Amino acid sequence: MLDTLPVKAVTKVIGLESVDSTQNLAKDLALSGEPEGTMVLACSQTAGRGRYERSFDSGEGGVYFTLILRPQKPAACNASLSVRVGEAVAKTLTEMFGFKTKIKEPNDVLAWDNTARKWKKICGILIETSAGECADHWVLVGVGVNVNNRLPAALKDTAVSVKQLVGEEVLKEIFLEELLENFWKEYACWLASVR
Repeated sequence: MLDTLPVKAVTKVIGLESVDSTQNLAKDLALSGEPEGTMVLACSQTAGRGRYERSFDSGEGGVYFTLILRPQKPAACNASLSVRVGEAVAKTLTEMFGFKTKIKEPNDVLAWDNTARKWKKICGILIETSAGECADHWVLVGVGVNVNNRLPAALKDTAVSVKQLVGEEVLKEIFLEELLENFWKEYACWLASVR
């Protein structure tokens, strides 16, 4: 079925060394009319955030981005979009590295840490939407994946990075490319299935 659905792509990338939050900049861009497929990508965030304004550690080496989408779907459908994004991340981690993953709804992806013998957070997802069903409706899909970034000691029992699990640095550009390919497929399915 995926082969019959149109797969979209990133149409514009705004790449930054550092930003307070890719989500904040993407929101400003969405409000100013940037089209679907615009992506804000940063090497690090000084004020990365998750749900309920919780901070998300975003040191250099991770993959941090926000995509601007303009689906013609009610805001009530956003919870299922968050799960679709999680599925794209989990699939990419499994395909590329053989990780055992699971989604902790609504917005986290966990990876199995064999050394610690427990599940740990490897990705956070943040979905934000404009209010109402206006013509310029937008949805922001924020994703932060611990790839090569060093995690604070305070998070060692609850979070993990790809580098920690693999034992060496990986090419985060290739990871991002694979993740986006999986995301657009999931997004196409979401558009087709949610009424």
